[in-house]
Amino acid sequence: MINAHNLKPRPLLLMIAGAKGTVASTVAVAVAVMRKHPEAVLSSLTTGNSFPYLGLPQAIYMTGWDSQPAELTGCVKKYGVLPENLWRPYQADLEHTLIFEVPSADLDLNGQIEQLIKDIRVFKKQYPDSRPVLINLLPASAQQDLARFKSLSDLRSKIDPVDFPDLAYVLAAILSGIPVVNFTPNHLEVPVVVQEAVKQKVPISGCDGKTGQTYLKVVLASALKARSLFVDGWYSLNILGNTDGKNLMDPGRAAAKVANKTGLLEEILGYSVGQRYDAPAHKIHIDYYPPRGDAKEAWDVIDFQGLFGLPMSIRVNFQGRDSILAAPMVVDLARWMAVLQMAGRCGPIPELGFYFKKPVGENPPLHFEDQVLSLGKLEKECDEKCLKVKA
Repeated sequence: MINAHNLKPRPLLLMIAGAKGTVASTVAVAVAVMRKHPEAVLSSLTTGNSFPYLGLPQAIYMTGWDSQPAELTGCVKKYGVLPENLWRPYQADLEHTLIFEVPSADLDLNGQIEQLIKDIRVFKKQYPDSRPVLINLLPASAQQDLARFKSLSDLRSKIDPVDFPDLAYVLAAILSGIPVVNFTPNHLEVPVVVQEAVKQKVPISGCDGKTGQTYLKVVLASALKARSLFVDGWYSLNILGNTDGKNLMDPGRAAAKVANKTGLLEEILGYSVGQRYDAPAHKIHIDYYPPRGDAKEAWDVIDFQGLFGLPMSIRVNFQGRDSILAAPMVVDLARWMAVLQMAGRCGPIPELGFYFKKPVGENPPLHFEDQVLSLGKLEKECDEKCLKVKA
């Protein structure tokens, strides 16, 4: 049952793991701007005209954790994602952003979870009566099979947080009754974690935010599929020079992201690209190229066949800004998760597949048009539940 008291307008509080990273620092500026000039940010949100019962969109704050000793404003300046004349007027707001040091590496997973739960209590005390949402923006890590654990206690006792640093944040949030957005490619939504989220009545969404090249890949693959055009090969190259690009030079850390990008295409098309060659013809390469900074670039070569198997091709050169594309999605997802919790949803939310490369939950929508329709239906469901109780 939905408690009508919980539907009153309350501030939205983003608790970000990796709060001084490139994307998170851009989110911090967007949040600061939104509080004073909401119209400057709302136009870039997919939820800008949604959820009036959530409260005023400018009632939004950010906190979090990071290992970097530099001040948040120093990080914003260092990354150079935003021109100084854009963020400098909000410097005081940025400097007052409460960001804690990450838990000590000497602590085991249980110790880190306990420390983070204490930090969460401090954040909630700083912003009383807020609606907190945990956003995981930590770097991609080498993948482990967390699904092998049959109980949460078993997982908590055997996983070293050094190998899987974001697990402590996700579990601390769930145990605190806080929704989770997993924007990373790290697969955290294993059965024991999902079971705990359902038990705590917490919605979770993920994984691997779909910001640029993969977003266009979904659109194009859906369009080719709808026209019965056979995709014979797809070559994708990404170059980016930010910390994410540098981190992904480690094959172990890049493996999950590459797998998410690869699997997504075959799920949409319904067949393995390159099947007639008896070899994969969907190639994905990610390269760290420092001169690009946050201004990533993606090249796609798409070979496809039409009537009588005659060949055709498409060339796409996408020049985007990684954090500028990701930051509005983070705010959108935080708003979605707050509303979904208000509406009584818990566990994985597959309807949010529009935002992710590897959406979690059962039967997520795969084709672009289905993802858009699914969002519309989900919004209607939330509106009916929340507005009915509020009335």
